[in-house]
Amino acid sequence: MEIFKLEEKLSRLIKKISSREFFLSPKLLPPFYIEVPKDKRFGDFSANIALRLSKILDKSPLDIASKICSQLREDDSLKRDIFDLKVEPPGFINFFLKEKFFHKILRDIIEERFDFDKYFKKKKVLMEFVSANPTGPLTIAHARQAAVGDALANILDFCGSRVKREYYLNDTGVQIELLAKSIQARYKELSGEETEFPPTGYKGGYIYDIAKKIINSQKKFKILNLEFFKDFGVRDILNTIKRDLKDFGVRFDNFYSEKVLRETKKITYVIKLLEKKRGLYEKENALWFKSTQFGDDKDRVIIKSNKELTYLLPDIVYHRDKFKRGFDWLINFWGPDHHGYIKRLKAALIALGFRKEDITIKIVQLVTLYRDQRPIQMSTRKGEFITLKEVCDEVGRDCARFFFLMRRTDSHLDFDLELAKKKSLENPVYYIQYAHARICSILNSVRDLRKKISNSNLELLKSPFELEILKLLSQFPYILKVCCQLCDPYPLTNYLADLASGFHRFYESCHVLGEAEDLSSARLTLIYGTKVILKRGLALLGISAPQRM
Repeated sequence: MEIFKLEEKLSRLIKKISSREFFLSPKLLPPFYIEVPKDKRFGDFSANIALRLSKILDKSPLDIASKICSQLREDDSLKRDIFDLKVEPPGFINFFLKEKFFHKILRDIIEERFDFDKYFKKKKVLMEFVSANPTGPLTIAHARQAAVGDALANILDFCGSRVKREYYLNDTGVQIELLAKSIQARYKELSGEETEFPPTGYKGGYIYDIAKKIINSQKKFKILNLEFFKDFGVRDILNTIKRDLKDFGVRFDNFYSEKVLRETKKITYVIKLLEKKRGLYEKENALWFKSTQFGDDKDRVIIKSNKELTYLLPDIVYHRDKFKRGFDWLINFWGPDHHGYIKRLKAALIALGFRKEDITIKIVQLVTLYRDQRPIQMSTRKGEFITLKEVCDEVGRDCARFFFLMRRTDSHLDFDLELAKKKSLENPVYYIQYAHARICSILNSVRDLRKKISNSNLELLKSPFELEILKLLSQFPYILKVCCQLCDPYPLTNYLADLASGFHRFYESCHVLGEAEDLSSARLTLIYGTKVILKRGLALLGISAPQRM
């Protein structure tokens, strides 16, 4: 796309000029960025090369920027798209683009010519997210991970990667044992038997529901031992999880069972690999991994003195298996309780010969639900929690998904249930969807729309409201690039809100119909492009774009 072509050209020229003017080998040039400034006064692009070079050259960044800027002004290849360059304290180089540049981008948008795969390296990506233990329904914390993971997978797919979505199923271990004992206790209670409920058992009403299902069909089952309650409970809860994810618009290509993994020889094989690399040692009858040699804070136990596996060992084996299945970029979304786990896993993968840059682990912070401006208190173990299904039933799928995406994944999220239910412009989802519906209402009333768009004269778009939309539309591919770089769909939610806001201002100030035919055609082209981006952006977030509201 045009914006990437120009970005590449600017980067190439800046590197060439910097190397020549300051006698630096291209290899010694520091990394720098070219970005779209948040403040419109600072142009359409901004480069921070002078700030980075000042540390190396021990010179004023303003002087460095001025020198680079004067050389850029002499380059004829930039004059087609750029009408001005300015140096801004403390040393940014700001680029102001000609209107014709934005006209070309609008034409590409109308024809939906995005061609992202030319500018993003194709990667075979495995994204693991949600992966909640099958010990209860999905809560709002899992819902946020589901929304984030699914939206990012959509964006990466659209930008040329080949993404597979995977759910790692922790269907064995202490928590599953506790689930089985909880169901067994409720089963006995409902059957009239005396029983003692596990002190740390799962107390939610769903445990009673599972026990009732067993009672209602108990003639089919001959042996009701603990293993039976495990299998029945996991299977029933997993079916609920899959149903809720489907209703939330989230799909997975694979559910990977830890139980099945443990039954293979892969764990033994990985232990031998680590032994060959002298990465293990025994201490106090336990087996330790020398993770400090690979960037961790301390060494980690992988097999306890009682011969039980720690959580780390199957996870190491699982992630090695991901790479062995041919994926070259692993992305994990984890809850905040796993933050301290990142270094030890990466250390193990480095020890096995993989590159740490080929695995990205993002922490998705927790959600606080608010009703009537008061937080709702929750406790999963006590059975006091709000499920994904309950939120979707109350506010709808579109609002739920958007609200879960409205903040950076590493920031705590406050979710206002009352705001999410409002059918007014206060609600950010409604605000964006209403912009799309307004545009559809105008376009649906126009005859020969495609002809008018194809013959339109975009140079007539001169008002501040029109130029604002043109510039916002040009940023769409850049915003998606940022989402991919950050592994976070959050920037797209902000962008769509800004675009909708720009359109609503335009709508209140500029008439599309009833104007002179050439001006009307130009504005029809502008709002058609806006419709394309609003619909595409919402689709990437997994949200509908209604034509009527």
